[in-house]
Amino acid sequence: MKFSELGLSDRLLSAISSSGFEEATPIQAETIPMVLKGQDVIGQAQTGTGKTAAFGLPILQKIDFDNPNVQALIISPTRELAIQTQEEIYRLGKDEKARVQVVYGGADIRRQINALKDHPQIIVGTPGRLLDHIRRHTLKLEHIKTLVLDEADEMLDMGFLDDIESIIKQTPEERQTLLFSATMPAQIKRVGVQFMKDPQQVKIKAKELTTDLIDQYYVRLKEYEKFDTMTRFFDVQDPEVILVFCRTKRRVDEVSKGLEARGYKAAGLHGDLTQARRSQIMQEFKRGKIDILVATDVAARGIDISGVTHVYNYDIPQDPDSYVHRVGRTGRAGKHGVSITFATPNEMDYLREIEKLTKVRMLPLKPPTEQEAFVGQLNSAESDIADLIQKTNTDKYQKMADKLLDEYEATDLVAALLNDVTRDNVKVKITPERPLSRHHGGHGHNSHRGGGHWGGSRNNHRNNDRNSGRNRSRNGGGNRDRDRNHGGSKNSSKRSSGGSKRRFTIKNS
Repeated sequence: MKFSELGLSDRLLSAISSSGFEEATPIQAETIPMVLKGQDVIGQAQTGTGKTAAFGLPILQKIDFDNPNVQALIISPTRELAIQTQEEIYRLGKDEKARVQVVYGGADIRRQINALKDHPQIIVGTPGRLLDHIRRHTLKLEHIKTLVLDEADEMLDMGFLDDIESIIKQTPEERQTLLFSATMPAQIKRVGVQFMKDPQQVKIKAKELTTDLIDQYYVRLKEYEKFDTMTRFFDVQDPEVILVFCRTKRRVDEVSKGLEARGYKAAGLHGDLTQARRSQIMQEFKRGKIDILVATDVAARGIDISGVTHVYNYDIPQDPDSYVHRVGRTGRAGKHGVSITFATPNEMDYLREIEKLTKVRMLPLKPPTEQEAFVGQLNSAESDIADLIQKTNTDKYQKMADKLLDEYEATDLVAALLNDVTRDNVKVKITPERPLSRHHGGHGHNSHRGGGHWGGSRNNHRNNDRNSGRNRSRNGGGNRDRDRNHGGSKNSSKRSSGGSKRRFTIKNS
């Protein structure tokens, strides 16, 4: 359904068009008309289905911009999600000159107090910091018209339910309440019954979350084969923006450091990082300085990233819902995406359970060989060196270049440069993780299905977390057939040049 059919204003439709959105997602198509009518809504949908615009657009349409009071409050479970929600609503309401402010813990509260004095009409915040401002009387909610509880089940898991109820009691009874949650446990339903008036329910089915825009594959392999297999896929598929999901924080650290050692522009994201470091990583990822983000399910829940072309499940998720959340990070805004799941032999039953939920059969993939990956590395290196030559003042190095050419063969010099750029000799060892226990009642193994070779695109849990660019283009195979066969996105280099050859071993400390 087109946004123009949902009753939105011309200014908002213009902002939607400028943001690159074309058609409304299922949650937007069903929710926006209800919210515009003033109805309370309970929406059950995963992150990545367009929930922010589903509540943000009608909020912007209903705001009285001549009224300086806070008229809409959005409660988010994490700082990252709160920040991104504020950014998206600000972007959509830029033409309307909407004043949107975010407040969250871990940041200077005095700056937030000063920002609140500028009379924002929409507030996005985390429960603890919102209560801080309410108790300091720096945030008044008596003029709230719309209240949004985003990722309600996540806030329940994090122990925020009492805080949320305290905040709700500070708002007027005559308000509109919108609740969004991936799951609907009994305590979340109780919030709906206690604080909402005749709420309309919208539920997005799993089959709408794993759409035809995402090519889904699996690779059956041994635990120790995962890292080298994944990097070979990087070299052959040539993905543009990558998300790698791991089961534990230790695994995130080891995989991200191993990728850096191989020359990839990667970083890890998990709950033990400081807020400053998390923010720095996300900014670098969004600007293309980092191409590969390695994360746990918990860390990724609070972030919303556009432009992800490939999702790699380094560890198979423990439950099907987490899989839906992971792969939903790609294949957005009408663009194709690729997901590849690595599964050890005794984890195959989990993979079958995922297929039952999503109603999508993952296709088996044959991993690239070492030689095929090496060809991909050389293609990338060729492009990197071409860019390097263009940016280098060669006159400055003329004398030394002539001297080296007198002492060595030109072929040997270039080969040495290629060897250094590709870092093909760096060895990485990842500490083995215990595989998931065999899932009883599964469907057994089925390897007789057809599949692509190397994850070709048709067109171009989180509980263990507590326990444990777009760059220069490559010249390799720049035609459509190559993209189809190799799952490439937009020929971009994932490696950074330089660095000495060394053995890189990561051990569990």
